[in-house]
Amino acid sequence: MAKRDYYEVLGVAKNASDDELKKAYRKLAMKHHPDRNPDSKESEEKFKEAKEAYEMLSDEQKRGAYDRFGHAGVDPNGGAGGMGGAGFADAFGDIFGEIFGGAGRRGGGAQVYRGADLKYTLDISLEQAANGFDTEIRVPSWESCDVCHGTGAKPGTHAKTCHTCDGSGAVRMQQGFFSVQQTCPTCHGTGKEIAEPCVACDGVGRTRKNKTLQVKIPAGIDDGMRIRSSGNGEPGVNGGPPGDLYVEIHLKPHGIFQRDGEDLHCELTIPFTTAALGGELEVPTLSGRGEITIPEGTQTGKTFRLRGKGIRGLRASYPGDLYCHISVETPVRLTDEQKKILRQFETSLSQGGEKHSPKSESWTDRVKSFFS
Repeated sequence: MAKRDYYEVLGVAKNASDDELKKAYRKLAMKHHPDRNPDSKESEEKFKEAKEAYEMLSDEQKRGAYDRFGHAGVDPNGGAGGMGGAGFADAFGDIFGEIFGGAGRRGGGAQVYRGADLKYTLDISLEQAANGFDTEIRVPSWESCDVCHGTGAKPGTHAKTCHTCDGSGAVRMQQGFFSVQQTCPTCHGTGKEIAEPCVACDGVGRTRKNKTLQVKIPAGIDDGMRIRSSGNGEPGVNGGPPGDLYVEIHLKPHGIFQRDGEDLHCELTIPFTTAALGGELEVPTLSGRGEITIPEGTQTGKTFRLRGKGIRGLRASYPGDLYCHISVETPVRLTDEQKKILRQFETSLSQGGEKHSPKSESWTDRVKSFFS
């Protein structure tokens, strides 16, 4: 069967860049890899076909010959039958990294690892969350050891190339058709052996210190949200990229308000005289003072809404509302004179009948009906 055009196999144009070739090959290799399709002969053939196509097109000289003469210009069974050019080796290594969880490599040397991410919990007030602010935080950091200057070796001595991996930081294990790369058990991926480690850093080459970072807290941020500070996590190993720092927001309890998304809630305790007679009541808001009108006969549980007095969230166009929940307070520690006045008041209420206490009368009737 005639071979398909290499560009057609990878699904790219003839003027495709090296990055486009690599991306197309990675996609096909991940999809048709034999380890992911152990019982599929078709996937195995497509994997080999994509491998051969990328092997040829990733090499500049072979690609030029193929563009001029087609399949006749290259011989995949000759010297090119192995790993191909550097571009092919890089892509193939990336595929293994994704399938088997291996680390990256840099320049054929020791294995490269990305630094770990860090989390920092920042306690802020409700007012700070609503308005936003700038702050400084101190986080742990690694810096080059002042004694060994980052070598990890005791002053006057030197680290030696690892005898197990010859400085590569990794060893290979053959598994059938494929060879699997693993971190060297002797040097743990550094590619170096330190006979006499530095006392100050225990051979790590770094010491832990604290650093101060500027963090901008945006207005409207809510509890549990995170702010990412790129590159401020743990440093990478063997030149790998550093991790990130995630600042996680924790809202401290507020003495008056409870937040629910963009809305605020508070409980307003009023005397029973105000609840009965009505009146004007001043209420606090995050932006100053507000006022609500208490109508006559207000009961516990009545809710008043102040529009736009909540918090404007990160992605909101308008601020939320403030909900004031009424709680009527019963007086305590009454004097004899106050008790006498209340009893007289109670008598006058009972003489007025149901019109003064409709809920109580309704409740009493339901109880009588229940027991009868």
